[in-house]
Amino acid sequence: MLIAALLASAVAGVALGSVQVPVGSVLRVLQANLTGAALAVEDVRHNAIVWQIRLPRILLGALVGAGLAMVGTVLQALLRNPLADPFVLGTSSGAGVGAVTVTLAGSTVAGIHTLSAGAFAGAVAATALVFALTRSGGVPRLLLAGVAVAFIGQAVINVLVLFGDDSGGQAARQVLFWLMGGLGGARWTSLLIIAVLTALALPVLLLRARVLDALLLGEQTAAALGLRPTRLRAELFLLTSLLTGALVAASGAIGFVGLMMPLFTRLLLRTAENARVLPVAALLGALFLIWADLLARTVVAPAELPVGVVTALCGGPVFLWLLVRRGASLAGAA
Repeated sequence: MLIAALLASAVAGVALGSVQVPVGSVLRVLQANLTGAALAVEDVRHNAIVWQIRLPRILLGALVGAGLAMVGTVLQALLRNPLADPFVLGTSSGAGVGAVTVTLAGSTVAGIHTLSAGAFAGAVAATALVFALTRSGGVPRLLLAGVAVAFIGQAVINVLVLFGDDSGGQAARQVLFWLMGGLGGARWTSLLIIAVLTALALPVLLLRARVLDALLLGEQTAAALGLRPTRLRAELFLLTSLLTGALVAASGAIGFVGLMMPLFTRLLLRTAENARVLPVAALLGALFLIWADLLARTVVAPAELPVGVVTALCGGPVFLWLLVRRGASLAGAA
């Protein structure tokens, strides 16, 4: 059902927007581009909208939503905390520093992918710093280091934007829009990288699902089952951090997806078994971000809202509802 809903949502996302494209025209454009057939005369004017602009955007939204939901699921299991999200280790602030630096410097070293490259480099640097500070400190120290790095990164971003913009505020506005998250920069070339990473991450994480279930019981129990908790945590933290860095580099820091989708999935399935939660959370994350992006494109059309604003406006009330329903457990986690 979720896969069917995802396909239907993707078609709706391509068809709807400030310029409406009939569903029949969408399907004919897709068929023509996939098979190499000639376009009908009435579909030529829709080809650029469907194939070059909206379809890469919808696919990027689905991949980013799925990836963030998977990362959130894994981190909530690793940290045994339902409030953990993909940005808990300072990854997003490091990506923000990298993106702001290359934007304000006017660098074009990687062409149209310069901003994404800078963001990924910053995310990797922040993650490396957190791990370097917590080699032997365990999970609590890892969380504290992540929070500290996030605050420092945010402070650096503010200073750079305040003193480094010599373009009359244009660069600052571009940076601010990116920091709030958006899918407008989707391109087929960058989409391929995210698709490969997400496609590789899902089976790897599914293979580690039973390990995550064991880690939920505590390190002593996991060790008694023959596992190496410290090594496994390090491997999974590294994998999720790299995936988060790539996702943030492509779309900016889109909040609430990685936090809310795992929580909602566990409520829906009434289980914490990660082999079931991971694929369902990924599909729900993809669905949610496709519709959030559609709202961002249409609510104030022809202008556009950052997707992160829409996810926050949608996720905030849901989180409050969860707080009322599961107040004791969430308060204990906090």
